[in-house]
Amino acid sequence: MPYSIMLDAGHGGRDTGAVYNGRQEKDDALRLVLAVGEILQNNGLDVEYTRTTDIYQSPYEKAMEANNAGVDYFVSIHRNSFPTDNVVSGVESLVYDLSGIKLEMAENINEQLESVGFVNLGVQARPNLVVLNRTKMPAVLVEVGFINSNADNTLFDNNFDDIAQAIASGILDTLNEKDSVSAHSVYYVQVGSYRNPAYANRLLNELLEQDYAASLVEEDGFFRVRVGSFRTLEDASEMEQRLKQAGYPTVIIG
Repeated sequence: MPYSIMLDAGHGGRDTGAVYNGRQEKDDALRLVLAVGEILQNNGLDVEYTRTTDIYQSPYEKAMEANNAGVDYFVSIHRNSFPTDNVVSGVESLVYDLSGIKLEMAENINEQLESVGFVNLGVQARPNLVVLNRTKMPAVLVEVGFINSNADNTLFDNNFDDIAQAIASGILDTLNEKDSVSAHSVYYVQVGSYRNPAYANRLLNELLEQDYAASLVEEDGFFRVRVGSFRTLEDASEMEQRLKQAGYPTVIIG
């Protein structure tokens, strides 16, 4: 079964994103997302998009669209901006926290973009961004150069195909590395284990209302509430950390 990914072109519609000399972030992001998606599809991934035209969706709507689609990964593409023109240039990626496969993917994407010519500004943790903290799957937001940097815009325009290939290669390299570590493992994050099914169902409904992919399993006389089904221990650890931060007791099982 191939991996699935949702690609998000940042902003859209009435939300132009950053603007510089008439150039709009939403346009660059959409053009690049469609090019990256074509490469990933040609390499066997199931690709979905939050948008393929110039429409507006809130960050929350984008996150929920990814959750409802049940994709394995979420990558959002943007252009960066700085208060003063032509002062800062380079690519950086944002993740919920600096751990797990999302960090590896962000680092791989940055390294590939650096090989095209961008300055690599590294990976930053941004737990306050909705598309990173409300998505249930590993998520990365890539800032592909500064839109108010003439140097970055020249690089973007003159090397567009190479940039699209770099982002796709960063994603594909990460998935290939993941497969080489563990191709068949399945892990779950257990949040509760009860003798009384009423308690288990109460916890199950509470988690489902918060958009966690929760399920209930009966075994050995216990009703166990679990979240997710993860191919690697790293993915399960990401979810465990998120649940712990939300106040739930957790244990990873596999």
